[in-house]
Amino acid sequence: MVDLACVVHLHSLYSDGTGTVPEIAKAASRARADVVLLTDHDSLEAKRRGEERWYGDVLLLAGVEVSPRERNHYLAFGIDEEIDHEGLDGAEIIEAVRRAGGFGFAAHPFSSGSQRFKRVGEGMPFDGLHSDALHGIELWSFVNDTAEAVASIPELVRFVLTPGRVLQHPPERNMRAWDKLCRTRRVVALGGLDAHQFGKRIGPLVPIRVMAYHRSFRFIRTHVLCEEPPTRELDHDREQVFEALRSGRCYIAVDSLGPARGFRFEAEGVPMGGEAPAGARTLTVRSPLPARLRLLRDGREIASAAGTMLDHEVEEPGVYRVEAVRHSKGRERTWIISNPVYLRG
Repeated sequence: MVDLACVVHLHSLYSDGTGTVPEIAKAASRARADVVLLTDHDSLEAKRRGEERWYGDVLLLAGVEVSPRERNHYLAFGIDEEIDHEGLDGAEIIEAVRRAGGFGFAAHPFSSGSQRFKRVGEGMPFDGLHSDALHGIELWSFVNDTAEAVASIPELVRFVLTPGRVLQHPPERNMRAWDKLCRTRRVVALGGLDAHQFGKRIGPLVPIRVMAYHRSFRFIRTHVLCEEPPTRELDHDREQVFEALRSGRCYIAVDSLGPARGFRFEAEGVPMGGEAPAGARTLTVRSPLPARLRLLRDGREIASAAGTMLDHEVEEPGVYRVEAVRHSKGRERTWIISNPVYLRG
């Protein structure tokens, strides 16, 4: 498997970001990301203009954030035209993307707004999570989840200036809801940024900007495990990335806590995202750096180890996944969240 680090859920000048597509690709290269998954609001203009391509060592692929007002935003990939979402609810948006030949992820699906700053709004949740056609969810959203949890103006300033000190763990409500969804069907999880590089653009420059792309790209990423290495042929490489996302052969990582490339989790040949009959199997976890490794079944810890290896024998049916935690800046922080291995009874 070839491990590619993707930055997911971000916006360019084609919607409400402040960067051009080439500038975003350059920022990704500076942050040492391999793939950019662009998701402008209701716009595939980058794809129409031929800007979906390789930029040096970075592959940029164009999806779209289907964006009704107030709720039910959906990160859609593998489609060639924007989705007309007028009058559609969350489940209908999922189905419209599927009919168009694509797949997608509910964006910040558990958003509930800010308790401290009421004027921010009541959040932008997703209502269609129980649709049979749902492919996956944005489990951890860098900007949305962190900003909604900010409890004071000084904490908000710290997040803007030193996000690595504020970012700790995904919201517990997100994790509980995902575990519940996975008990009945496969639901792929990814980590997103919702990056805009807030600021003011003047001609070719953005002299005033907050949370620049290259800084945001250092944090929450989605690593995809591709069956073949990139060939720099767009159609081939796009399909490798999309197939990994479709199958759940991916994991979330905060690479600013340490390079995650090389992480592995499987059950005797059943990879992340895979489904197999329950029975006696050895679950294998391998980490590229020492961490506190936690193995969970249906959301509950059943084994743990400190270091780079964890092997555990199981027989019971369940949804098995891994969390890795590292110590940084005075406290433990979530480093890696795997997608599950599904062992069904």
